[in-house]
Amino acid sequence: MQVSVEAKEGFERCMTVEVPAEQVNKEVEKRLKKIASQARLDGFRPGKAPVSVIRSRYDGQVREEVFREMLQSTYLEALSQEKLQPAGKPRIEPLERSPQEGFGYTATFEVMPEVVLKEMADVTIKRPVARVEETDIDEMVEKLRMQRAAWVQVDRAAEDGDQIMINFKGYIDDKPFEGGSADNVPLRLGADQMIDGFEAGLVGIKAGESRTLELTFPEDYQAANLAGKAVRFEVEATKVSISELPEIDEEFAKIFSQTGNIAGLRGEIRANMERELKLRINAKVKEQAMQALLDTNNLEVPAALVEEEAAELRKQAEREIAKNAAADSPEQEVPLEAFMDSAKRRVSLGLIMGEVIKANNLEVDADRLKEKVEQVAADYEDPKKVVDWYYSNKEQLSQLENVVLEEQVVDWVLGQVKVENEQTSFAGLTSGAA
Repeated sequence: MQVSVEAKEGFERCMTVEVPAEQVNKEVEKRLKKIASQARLDGFRPGKAPVSVIRSRYDGQVREEVFREMLQSTYLEALSQEKLQPAGKPRIEPLERSPQEGFGYTATFEVMPEVVLKEMADVTIKRPVARVEETDIDEMVEKLRMQRAAWVQVDRAAEDGDQIMINFKGYIDDKPFEGGSADNVPLRLGADQMIDGFEAGLVGIKAGESRTLELTFPEDYQAANLAGKAVRFEVEATKVSISELPEIDEEFAKIFSQTGNIAGLRGEIRANMERELKLRINAKVKEQAMQALLDTNNLEVPAALVEEEAAELRKQAEREIAKNAAADSPEQEVPLEAFMDSAKRRVSLGLIMGEVIKANNLEVDADRLKEKVEQVAADYEDPKKVVDWYYSNKEQLSQLENVVLEEQVVDWVLGQVKVENEQTSFAGLTSGAA
């Protein structure tokens, strides 16, 4: 077998493989003899037909089988011989050869990039530092009170924060439009449920009063046929209500806490918030560590890998759309281009992380994995059963193994860079604020 490789643009390689006629013919003859020993042909006893007769009838079929199998075996052998690692499937084109010349083909494919990790000593990662304060718990208790608020009708003008019951009709160019009208709609003023100006225009309205609102749909409104258009809403208020919050007492505590008392409720809230705080801090650090790997190494990747990853992301998106769509909704095909940037990032990061794992001989920390499994299981009624299920299900366990290995890569990055603590607050982290 003769192999030659031509480097094309970027990661593309064109590998030519030629197999001598002797090697092909030897395998063809071997198979023809096997057929001859078993064939049942008219005029001959079983297994007694001459090889020449068998050859005339089966030569083309046998050569095709031999070529197909040799293509697979020689392709892998040639890759090994030339120390090539392909990225994606090859494009195979046969060479024009007579049976006396053997057979050959060209395989065009992209190769995996070489990843050489660069120094990260000049990189700085900021680790958020925060604690759950009593005021944070107070705010959470207030949110829980809001969840149990009762709306009580009042006979006064509506204020910000009140709930009003409305009937409305929308007009564009003095014509009603689809989806622009509704009756008995509860609307909390200041909740930003409607387009800009709608809720603000109803502050001060009383039950039985009507108002006309001249507004404009946002340029990025989800319904493209309405985006940026001027609209007139005729609105009638039928009821004004204020929220009546429950008292913070034992009855209130029993709704949200197994302890049935305020101190126990606040303790559970603190534990949940501290768990959330830890997750947010780790997520912020991980995000910076992953970005540092990408920025430092600036890796170019084969288009084949990016397209393959983008196709998988598109499948996931389409499945999610289909899951949330109405039963009679037509299938939606999302353009592949919409996923190319995300796919390139994921492929680049995957290759870089793979090199970090390989270069540092990182293996999944068993204790850390056990902690991760128990952490997931803690949210279920029978944690032990969930733990046992994970350890008996290799596919599910491997997902958590990947998470743990990613965390170990983050730890490695933190050991290479400068880490500075950055004071913040629970609200700052959980709301996305600085």
